[in-house]
Formats: sequence, C-alpha cells, structure tokens
Amino acid sequence: MSDNVLYWIATAPVGAASVLTEELAQFGACDIRERSHDVKFQGALDVGYRTCLWSRTATRVLLSLGSVDATSSKNLFDAVKRMDWREHLAPGATLACDCSGGNESIRHTIYGSQLLKDAVCDSLRDATGERPNIRPERPDVLLHRRGYRIDGGRAPLKENVAAAVLLRAGWPAVNEAGGMLVDPLCGSGTFLTEAAMIAADAAPAQGREYFGFSGWRGHDAALWERMREEARERRAARIPRRCILGSDVDPDAVRMSIENAEHAAVADWIHVEKRALGEVTRPNSDLGLVVANPPYGERIGAESGLSELYSELGRTLREQFKGWQAAVLTGNPPLARNLGVYAKRTHRFYNGTIECRLLRFDLNEASEQRPAEVVRADWSGRPGAQMFANRLRKNLKLLDAWALREQVECFRVYDADMPEYAFAIDLYGREGRHAYVQEYAPPKTVNQESARERRREVLAVLPEVLAVPPQHVHSRVRKPQKGTLQYEKRESVAERHVVRENGLKFWVNFRDYLDTGLFLDHRIMRQMLREWAQDTDFLNLFCYTGSATVCAAAGGARSTTSVDLSNTYLEWAHENLLLNGFGGAEHELFRADCLEWLESQTVWGPRFDLIFVDPPTFSNSKRMEGVLDVQRDHVGMIRRSLKLLRPGGRLVFSTNYTRFRLDTEALADLAIEDITANTIPRDFERHAKIHSCFLVRPR
Repeated sequence: MSDNVLYWIATAPVGAASVLTEELAQFGACDIRERSHDVKFQGALDVGYRTCLWSRTATRVLLSLGSVDATSSKNLFDAVKRMDWREHLAPGATLACDCSGGNESIRHTIYGSQLLKDAVCDSLRDATGERPNIRPERPDVLLHRRGYRIDGGRAPLKENVAAAVLLRAGWPAVNEAGGMLVDPLCGSGTFLTEAAMIAADAAPAQGREYFGFSGWRGHDAALWERMREEARERRAARIPRRCILGSDVDPDAVRMSIENAEHAAVADWIHVEKRALGEVTRPNSDLGLVVANPPYGERIGAESGLSELYSELGRTLREQFKGWQAAVLTGNPPLARNLGVYAKRTHRFYNGTIECRLLRFDLNEASEQRPAEVVRADWSGRPGAQMFANRLRKNLKLLDAWALREQVECFRVYDADMPEYAFAIDLYGREGRHAYVQEYAPPKTVNQESARERRREVLAVLPEVLAVPPQHVHSRVRKPQKGTLQYEKRESVAERHVVRENGLKFWVNFRDYLDTGLFLDHRIMRQMLREWAQDTDFLNLFCYTGSATVCAAAGGARSTTSVDLSNTYLEWAHENLLLNGFGGAEHELFRADCLEWLESQTVWGPRFDLIFVDPPTFSNSKRMEGVLDVQRDHVGMIRRSLKLLRPGGRLVFSTNYTRFRLDTEALADLAIEDITANTIPRDFERHAKIHSCFLVRPR
C-alpha cells in the first residue's frame, strides 16, 4: 500500500502553515496546497508516516478518505454509513470520533461527533454483525502531541508554535554554523527543548508510545518500524553540544525547564540557570539567536509592570547581543514598542486562541530606535475607556444601592451594555470585594487587535471604578466549550473564598474553573426552592456545587439527595453543606450519570416531594455513555424524573441554553408553568435569556 498515492491534511497553528509546507516538501509530499490553518498534500504511506514522526509544526496529520455532503445531518449520516469501514477497522478495534465546524443542521461539534460515531458503528454492524467499541482515550484508530512536557507552567507556549518560531527565525542555520541560542525568559523551557531537538536531529514523535493509526487496517507496521529505526540512527549520530542557554528569575520555571529537557532526552544540549533578565550576558560566541516569549499581560492587573519588562528586554538585546539575531513572540504587540529595536520582519502566529506577533531583529546599530524611549500606553485615558467607565459607574450606583437594600452581596453590575465592550462583570462580597470579569469571545469578523485594545481599556479602569484592588479582579473569556472543556480546570491554585447569600455561605473559586461555583442568575430560584422545601425530601440532579441543596436544607427539607458525575463538584457540594452546618446522614451525595441514576431508581417508586433538574447544555464526559444534549433529551429527562415525584410534589426544570424550546407537544399531558420571568433577578434583566425555568407537575 506504501506505493499508492494517498490524500492527506496536516493542520497547524495559524501562522505556521508556511513552515509546515517547507517541512512537507522535505518529506517527499507533492501537490502541496497551503491554507491559513492546514496544508493539503499527496504522498504514499511513507510520506504520511514521515510527517507523523518528523513534523515539528503540524498539530494533526489526517488521512483523507473522501468528501461527503454535510448540508444536513441525514446526508452526513447516510454518506458516512455507505463507506466501507471494514477497510479501516478490524473486528474488535476501538475508535474515537471528532468533529470541527458546523452548519445550521449540525449546530454543535459534539452532535457532529455523535453522528459520525453512529454512522460508522451502524455501517460495521450491518456489514459484520458487530459494533466497534468507542474509546475516547487511546483508541486503535486517532493522533497528536510531543509527550515530553511534564509541566508547562501557567501559560505554556505550544510545542509546535515554538518549533515554527525557531524554524522561521533561522535556528537550524545558526546552529549548523556553530552559533548558540539564548532564551532569557525561558519559562518551562519549550523554546529550549524544541531548539535542542532540532539541533540533535531528534524526531519530535520518536518518544511517543501511542499513535492513532496503530489499529488501522492500512497500517504497515514493518515500514513504520524501519522509519523509527532510521530516526534512532540519525539521533545517535549527533554529538551533544551545550549550545542552548536558558534563564529565568523564577526557580520553579528553571526546575520545569530542566525536567522537560531531561524527559525529552536532550538535556546534554541545554544549560539553564536562575538569573534575572538584567543579569543576562552574551555567551562567548559571535553568532547566535536570542528567542523570547515575554508575558502578554492578558490578566487584570498583570500589565502594570510589563512596559518596564519589555524595556529591560530591549536594553539587554541592544547592549549584550550586538551582532546576533533575535526573535520575540508577543501576544501584546503595543508593548513591543518598549523594546527600542526596529523589527526587520513581523509574522502573525496563534498560540492557542491568542493572536501573537513574531518580531525578528538584526541586533546592530542601525536597528536601534533613537531615542530608545519607553512607550507606555495610557489605556485608561482613551475615549472608549472613559465611555465604558461612565457606564459602569452609572450601573454601580444604581445596583449597589439596590443590592445593599436587598442584602445581596453577589450581583452582576454590567452585561455587555455597550455592545463593543462585550463583557459580563460580577461583584462578589462586601468586605474584600472581588470582581469577576467574563469577556464574550469576539467573533472572527471582529478585528482581533481592536478587541484586544478594548479589553485593555476595560482592565485599566475597572479597579478604580469598582473600588476593587487589581489583585481581586479575575478575568475569563467565555466561548462555546467543546466536550469536557467546560468542566476542566483553567488553573490549579485552589484559591477559594466564602461569599454570602440570604444568610447562607458558599465557597467560590475565581481562578480554577470557567464558572465560580455559584450561578448568580439562580439567586431567586434558589430562594423559591428554599421556601418550597419545608418537610420535603429534595432531589438535586446535576447538582454542580450543591448551592440549591444548601438552600433546600436551610428551608427545612427532611432529606436531600444530590447527584452529579463530577467528584470535584460533589466534594464542593459537601463542603458547602458543612459550611452551613448541614453535615448529617440525611444529606446524601451520589456520583453517577444522572440519566442512568434516574433509571436505576425507578424500582423504588416515587420518593421525592421536590426535584430540581438543571442539566448542562451539552456534555460528553468520559465517564458517561453517549452525549447529553438538553434540547434533544429534556423530554426524557423530565419524564424519568417525574417517576420519582410523589403526588402533589413539584419538579423544577431549568436550563441556561439561550435557544432552548420546551417540547410542549411531547409533554402535553403534563401541567407546565413557565416561571422564567419570575426567576430573573434585577441585575440580569438586561440578559433575560440567561436561563429558562419551568414548574412541572402531573395533571
């Protein structure tokens, strides 16, 4: 099969596709067609294998099996099902399906993935009588990632972006000419390790134990092993030369850099030490490359010292590295003016979702800006910042007085009131107040640099207007989450705070997760549950951090039962209960798939008087079977829950899916009252679709 021409697609970060194209040409690819984020090419199987093994810039390498009509979900399903999957999957093989993009018919990537999976499985079942197993982690048939990085630090640079920057900046040529590389802000050492792997002629994927094609029927194991043996021989032929130097003022960063280099087996090429930027000096070499990825200042309050940092970096480049080349990757281009050096070339790159600029310099007298003055951007003084500050100040005056009267400590003070400043801003607490800022991710049609400037304007005026210390302002970007991303940690600092609501206390976390642990728009709903809970047995499905359970317990519930699939949230719910003095055995918590748990409980018959069902919009947790889609599944969810409801009881169904439509026809036999309007707090009136809420009873 290796003699046959196959069709391939290699994806890459935006900005790296041209570098990937050069790699593919070296691998023997033909008919190469470069696009912004991927490259299409042709080649025999060995070309695809070589790309998987040797490409330093590709994100994924995909074998194209053809194109199908996906204008509707039925067309996509039927077309995929017609394909003969026996050519690719052996009996008993496992697979994983992924989907990107969408249209009016296929609204969500999870739904698209489910369609693909069902079509493939049904096709194989019809052809062989057996259905393949789905294994999201390490399936027989999938691809990606280096695998050397033990720890990436708080904001790690992606490995293939780092490699693309080095290749673009000319590191192979500098290295081959006997030059050196210096990273004076090395962080976790991604530049260092990637540079060492290039110098050592080490295949980036050589150390990986698992590849997504391992169970593919077209896999040529002998050819693959020959290519890996060739890579081992090439690596062994290089004699280590300690030509890559890194430093950082943070000792933890130095430790991470060393550990990552050791894990990648290139530590012999690298020297890393703790050193402040101002103490960095040029090694004894007339030829070299300085590469750096300084902080971007995307966090509130994080930009205050960055002008000086960039200025110091520029001073170090000018004074210590004359005659060298330099490459600076920054996600904050205006700050780069503080370098005091003219860039000979600029390139656009994306590090994840952050748009960056790669600035390349020839460090000589002609490159210096004269005078090399520090350029500081006064974001707070810009007209847009002042207009935003005035609106925020007006909102705060009205809502803070209302919140004080109503004894509300946590509330929303701004919600995209000015469309060009698309932020949601919440205040938490009275003493030691915190602000939680969520930016609605700008669409691709919006100029990203303009969006970034507006963000900086907002960050500049927030602390003063809200009277909140900069260190108490926390920011997030809200965008549609894929798969389990909506539940995963953003950081791991375990920084928690106690806030109060209607005499109750709750733990919140402003940094580790996308949400804080307390949905402020549910404030009235929680109070209603509290008022209805007297002498009831209460069930909280998809309980999250258990705030509704705490309210029911405070309202005098005889017992509470809380169910969620996440251990983290169940522990959080338990701690919220204990925080309010509800630690008895009558408050039970169960870790389970809520839909499966409902099925298992029907044998016991009705045993709850008050049920609260608040599912996520989508979920495809690794621990649950299939995909939950609240629009598609809500009818079954409500009917299963009603089987556990005692006569005269109440079921409250809530969802934050803004386009949700209750299927009244399928639920026509039930008494349903839309209580949404009664549950929207005053501070969310500007965003009345923040959630939908229904009171459901049997007729």
